[in-house]
Amino acid sequence: MAATLMLEPAGHCCWDVPVRIVVRGLAPEQLVTLRSSLRDEKDVLFRAHARYRADAGGELDLERAPALGGSYVGIEPMGFLWALEPEKPLVQLVKRDVQTPFVVELQVLDGHEGERGRLLCQAVHMRHFLAPGVRREPVRTGRVRATLFLPPGAGPFPGIIELSGGVGGLCEYRASLLAGHGFAVLALAYFRFEDLPEELTDIHLEYFEEAVDLMLQHPKVKGPGVGLLGFSKGGDLCLSMASLLKRISATVLINACVANTITPLHYKDMIIPDLGNDPKKRTTTESGLLDFRNIWNNPLEEPYRQSIIPLERAQGPFLFIVGLDDRTWNSEFYAHIASERLQAHGKDRPQIIYYPGTGHFIDPPYFPPFRASVHAVARIAVFCGGEAKAHSRAHVDAWQQIQTFFHKHLNGKKSLKSSKM
Repeated sequence: MAATLMLEPAGHCCWDVPVRIVVRGLAPEQLVTLRSSLRDEKDVLFRAHARYRADAGGELDLERAPALGGSYVGIEPMGFLWALEPEKPLVQLVKRDVQTPFVVELQVLDGHEGERGRLLCQAVHMRHFLAPGVRREPVRTGRVRATLFLPPGAGPFPGIIELSGGVGGLCEYRASLLAGHGFAVLALAYFRFEDLPEELTDIHLEYFEEAVDLMLQHPKVKGPGVGLLGFSKGGDLCLSMASLLKRISATVLINACVANTITPLHYKDMIIPDLGNDPKKRTTTESGLLDFRNIWNNPLEEPYRQSIIPLERAQGPFLFIVGLDDRTWNSEFYAHIASERLQAHGKDRPQIIYYPGTGHFIDPPYFPPFRASVHAVARIAVFCGGEAKAHSRAHVDAWQQIQTFFHKHLNGKKSLKSSKM
């Protein structure tokens, strides 16, 4: 009997949905290699492989069979995605156009000889970034440059504004996937996009206030407030929004600083200075990558205290997602400062979830870890931290924790699923 490769869901699904892979029709205890690959939108090839042994009945079920070697080991049913590595070094798998899927090719080869093995069966799986019925609406209203993602149905839906890190542009993949879970999500650009400033200089919080007003005026967005989701530099911007603007109901921060960074922040007659850093404190890894974790000034020391964001003014709760191996800055230290400051002002301590072995980039599930890259602006090789398997666990858990937090505080729903971390 010819071997067959079966996937469930078959054919296609959203990127953040797990897939069950079963190979049937193999010889009893046959040795095989599973190979996966995809090409990104710049035609860079990403590949992974793992060696397996079929069971006594000639079946290989990735939910039960451990990988014996290759790109990953152990029972890792989604390893074929999160273990993908680029053919070119220091390239991150990023989805730039969420309207098109990633096409994943899967092949089962005879034996453990890799490329030399005979092809037994193969399949193609489409990984989408827009769930069925999710609408994508470009927003060019007033000064706001963004994309709004709306779930299917009449609504209104709990609203979230999402801010990415300090590279700039308009990053949509996190917002588009989150909309598939019942949220109206605005992916908001704040520099290096269309007619926005090219460089990150002198940020004015009124721009972000305009985005909040725009969201709450939308008939599909349920008030009275919105949630905020910020990563890296977008995290300290969300912290400033939650602290200084009205109608912010809940805030999630992924590896964020508790102080304002990179450039001064202006709001009305207030200026929060940049924390600043000392580039001389950077270190170099054995592989020649730059580690920036220790360059940032200590916000607990003078004169840098002025850069701390007054988060005790916030009206809604916080969730800090922290990678304990973050090499961009000390996210664990900043989350601790936030907790201590809130308690000192008689406020509830924030929810903090720590992820061991996890670096700066904590993405939705099944993205390969972004442990090192060439910085898009500075064009230098940067170490971001983390280990692949730890990242794979953190991505799944953090994604669920974010949804649970927002459903609870924006929708009034109880926890969807408790953390296993």
